[in-house]
Amino acid sequence: MTKEVKSKLIEIGAGLVLYLNALFAVKQWNTDSRVELMLYIFAYIVLSVKIVWQTFYNIKHKKLFDENLLMLVATIGAMFVGRYREAVAAVLFYQVGNLVEAISLQRTKKSIAKFMDIRPSHANLKIAGGTRTVSPDELIPGNVIVVKPGERIPVDATVTQGVSMIDTKALTGEAEPREVKIGSKLFSGSINLSGMIEARVSKVYEESMAAKIMTLVEAANNKKAETEKLADRFTRYYTPIVILMGILVMILPPMMFAGQDRHVWIYRGLIFLVAACPCGLLVSVPLAFLGGIGAASRQGVLIKGSNYLEALSQTETFVFDKTGTLTEGVFTVKEICPRGMSEQKLLELAAYGEVHSNHPIAQSLREAYGKTIDTARVSHTREYSGFGVESIVDGQVVFAGNAKYMNKQGFYYQPVSDIGTAVHIAVDGEYAGYILISDIIRPGVKKMVRWLDRHQIESVMLTGDNDRVAEDVARKIGIHSVFANLMPEDKVEQLEDFMESRIEEEKLAFVGDGINDAPVLARADIGIAMGGLGADAALEAADIILMEDEPIKIVNAIRISKGTIRAVKQNMIFAIGMKVYLLVLALFGYVSMENAIIADVGVMLLNILNSFWILKYPE
Repeated sequence: MTKEVKSKLIEIGAGLVLYLNALFAVKQWNTDSRVELMLYIFAYIVLSVKIVWQTFYNIKHKKLFDENLLMLVATIGAMFVGRYREAVAAVLFYQVGNLVEAISLQRTKKSIAKFMDIRPSHANLKIAGGTRTVSPDELIPGNVIVVKPGERIPVDATVTQGVSMIDTKALTGEAEPREVKIGSKLFSGSINLSGMIEARVSKVYEESMAAKIMTLVEAANNKKAETEKLADRFTRYYTPIVILMGILVMILPPMMFAGQDRHVWIYRGLIFLVAACPCGLLVSVPLAFLGGIGAASRQGVLIKGSNYLEALSQTETFVFDKTGTLTEGVFTVKEICPRGMSEQKLLELAAYGEVHSNHPIAQSLREAYGKTIDTARVSHTREYSGFGVESIVDGQVVFAGNAKYMNKQGFYYQPVSDIGTAVHIAVDGEYAGYILISDIIRPGVKKMVRWLDRHQIESVMLTGDNDRVAEDVARKIGIHSVFANLMPEDKVEQLEDFMESRIEEEKLAFVGDGINDAPVLARADIGIAMGGLGADAALEAADIILMEDEPIKIVNAIRISKGTIRAVKQNMIFAIGMKVYLLVLALFGYVSMENAIIADVGVMLLNILNSFWILKYPE
C-alpha cells in the first residue's frame, strides 16, 4: 500500500467518524444545532484539506478549472445555504472515488511490475577462493559472475563455463526455455533454470537489457495518445462551461419565473456542479491505455507510449523488410560456382573478404568456410552498404557483392538463373565466380499475413534482393506487393511514396530487424523492430519492439491495441452519457447532492472494471 493510499484512508476514516457523529450524536445527546454544525464543519475540513491544497497548487500552475474546483464550489455553496449534511456526504464520496482511483492505478502498475519482474536482486561475483554477493550495480565489464540454478541473471554477459537452460519469458514472452553454452549471450532479467554457469560481464547494469526494458515500460506512460489528449482538452473546456451553466441554473429561473424559490434553485445549481464532476472520464481513459501497454509487455512486445498503441489500431498498411524479418536471416550456402579456381578457394576468399562485415550473408559465408580465420591476412576492408565489400586478402584485391556491385565496378559476371541470393566474387579485377545462398522463412509469417489479409490490412515487402528471390518469398508467404532491388535510401523513398498516397486517418507501420533499417523505422508512423533482445539499435530506433524474432506477435499487439481503443471509447461514451443524464436530473431536482456523487463513483467503478480486462489479455 502506497503512502498516498494510506493517507487517503486515514483522511476518509477521520472524516467518516465526524460525519457519523454529526448524523447520530445530536439526536442521541439532545444537543443543540450548533454542535451539529461544528461536527459537520470539522468533518468537511478534514475531508477537503487536500482538495483545497490541490486547487491552490493548480491555480499556482495556471490550471484553474478541474474537478477539484467543481467540488469545492459546489460543496462550499451547499454549506452556505444550510445543506451541511449533503455537502459533507458529497465530499466524502468524492474522496472515496479518489481512493478507488488511486488503488486502481496502484493495482494496475503492480500487475505490470509483476509481469515485468525482471530486476535482479543480487549477483555472485567470482573472487579468489570463491564468490561474493554484490549488487548488480557494482559489476563492471570483465568481471566473472556465477549464476546458480533458480537465480536471475544480473547483467548482460557471455557464458565462459557450463551449460544450462535459460527462461527468457519475462523479456520475450516466449515460454520455451533456451539452451546456453560456452560463448552464448546472457541477458539480464532471464532466469537460470538448471546448471550452474559462469559468465563474463559485458555491460554495466544501467546499460543491460533488464534496465533498458524497465525504463522503456515506465517511460511509456509519459507519451499520451490522441484520445487521452482529447479527454484532457475536453475536461479543460468542459469545467468552466459547466460552472457557468451551474451559475445560470442558480440565477435565471428565479429571475425569469415568478414564485420560484431562490434557495431551491441555488441548491439545484450546486447539485448540477457536483453531477458535472468528470472523475469517471479522467481515470478510465489512462487506465485502459496503461493496461494495454502492460498486456503487450507480457507478450514480449514493448510499446514506447500509448500514442503508438493507439496508432497501431489505425494501421492499414504494414511494410516488411525481408531479410531478418520475414526470413530468419540465417543463410545457408546452396551452391558454389567457381571460375578458374576450386570451390574451397572461392569460399575461402569470400569468407576472408567478408571477415569484418556483420551482415547475415557475411556470417553465413564464414560459417560455411568452417575454419578459423586469420585476420592478419586481411590488410584492408571497405564496405559499400547495399552493394558489397572490397578487401585486400594476401595482397589480392577481393570484391564480394551483388550484381549491382559487379556492374558498378565494371566487371563481367555470370548471370544466375537459380532462385537464391548470389554473392559474386572478383579477384584483382577478374571475375572468380559466385556463391548462391538461400534463406529460411520464419515460422508464423504465413499465418500473420493471412490474418492481416482477413482484416483488410495490406502487407508490402521491401528488399534489396533480386526480383526472383523476392517474388519467390512473397509467393510462399502470400504477400502480393513486392519491391525488390532497393538500396537503403530507396526503401525510405518508397516508404514516403506509400505515406503520401494513404488516407489521412490511416497509419503505416514498417517492420524491420532494427539493425540496418533505422532510417525507415524512424520515418514510418510506427517503427516495429524485430529481435529486440540484444539489439541496441532496435531499442533506440523503433516505437514498438518485438523482443523475440516472432512476427506473429504483431497480431497480438494489434488485438490488444484495438481492444484498448474499444474499451476507451466505451468508457468515454458511458461516462459522458451518464453525465448528461445526471445533469438533466439535477436541473429538475430529481437527484440529491450525495446521490449525484455516488452515481459518479459508480460510473468510475464500472469504467475501471471495463479497463482491467485488457491487462489480462490474453490469458
